[in-house]
Formats: sequence, C-alpha cells, structure tokens
Amino acid sequence: MPSVEYELLSQNIWVFFGLVVFISLSGVMTPGPVFAAAVAKGYNDKRAGIKIALGHGLVEFPLMALIAAIGFKASEWFEEPVVGLVIGVVGGSLLLFLGTNMIRTRKTVADGGEGSIPYGATAAGAMTTSANPYFFLWWATVGAILVFNAQWFGPMVVVVFAVVHWSCDLAWYSVTSYTVFRTKHLWTPTVHEIVFGVCGALMIVFGIYFIVGPTLEFVGSS
Repeated sequence: MPSVEYELLSQNIWVFFGLVVFISLSGVMTPGPVFAAAVAKGYNDKRAGIKIALGHGLVEFPLMALIAAIGFKASEWFEEPVVGLVIGVVGGSLLLFLGTNMIRTRKTVADGGEGSIPYGATAAGAMTTSANPYFFLWWATVGAILVFNAQWFGPMVVVVFAVVHWSCDLAWYSVTSYTVFRTKHLWTPTVHEIVFGVCGALMIVFGIYFIVGPTLEFVGSS
C-alpha cells in the first residue's frame, strides 16, 4: 500500500511533474503487450500508435479517476489476491490468443493483410492494457502515489497529471508505430518473420506469466 507520507516525495510542482514524466516514460518504454500491439499495428498504419494510446486511455483514465475518488481503498482492492487471479487468468488467456494469432499470421501481414491482431488499433490498445494485471498493480502502487501527490497540489493538478502521464504513452507508441511503418520497406522476409514472431512470443510469455504468477499468489494466500 502507498505510504501516507506520499506528499513528501515532491514539495515543488515542477519537481513533481519532472518525476511524473520520468516515471511514466520508464514504465511505458518497457517492452510489454501494448508495445507489441503498437509494432504489429504500425506495420500497416503509421498513426496506429495514436489509436493504441487512445485505447490505452479508455482503460487508464477511468482507473486514475477511481484511485483519485476513493484513494487507498482503490489501490488496496487491486492488490487483493482474488482480484489479481481473475485479472491474471482472463488477461493472460487473451494475450495467449493474441500472441498465437500474431505468430500464425505473420506472413499474411507482410502481404498487406491485417491478420496479426484481428482488431482495430484502438481496440487492441484497450485489450492489451486491460489484459495486463501488472498494469493494475503499477497503478495500485507507484501510480497511486503519483495520484495522491497530484491531489496534494489540488484538483486541477490531478487532471493535468492524468494528461501528462497519458501524453507519455501517446508519444512513445506514436514514435513506435511511425518508425515501424517508415522502415518496413527495409525489412526482408526473414526480418519480418523475426519481428512479428518475437512480438507474438512476447505476448505468449506475458500471458503465461500473468496466469501463473497470480495463481501461485492466490494459492499461497489461501
């Protein structure tokens, strides 16, 4: 649970937002399911990162509002083993499906198809975000501390914080998808299969991890 002395982390609002940008970027730049989706969708759409970020925001903004509204109770709820188990099993299963499909259809995408993830970029952003239990764990810990700091400065700062944090997601996924789109002509068939194979494998690995981890934690707490 976040410390009740969260306000001591940053007494200066500019220091606070500096921390927000640094922590947000360090989190979003870590490879994960949403990043894999940005790569897959960016192959055929240079603006896919914007749509991925919008889908991500559909899950993230309500979650930030929930934490701001009910505080510690919200963060504690997400740390409950049974909640982690449900999110882990459902989300992990979804990632297994997406990863398997990405590997299976990786050649189709090279020919201009849309088969790697059978959903639009916005839906893919929302699905891969909500399928990640460690996204919720991050918001129950580090993210909650940032929200509580923002509240210490005032309600408007909470809104600005939410926009700044999400803008880091928007910037990173936009750069990712645009870079993939602009450089795909340099990819040989072998490079193509490796990139999408790795992205698919990444989703499968995360899917297994997200199922096994919460399951073991739930069994250990019983």
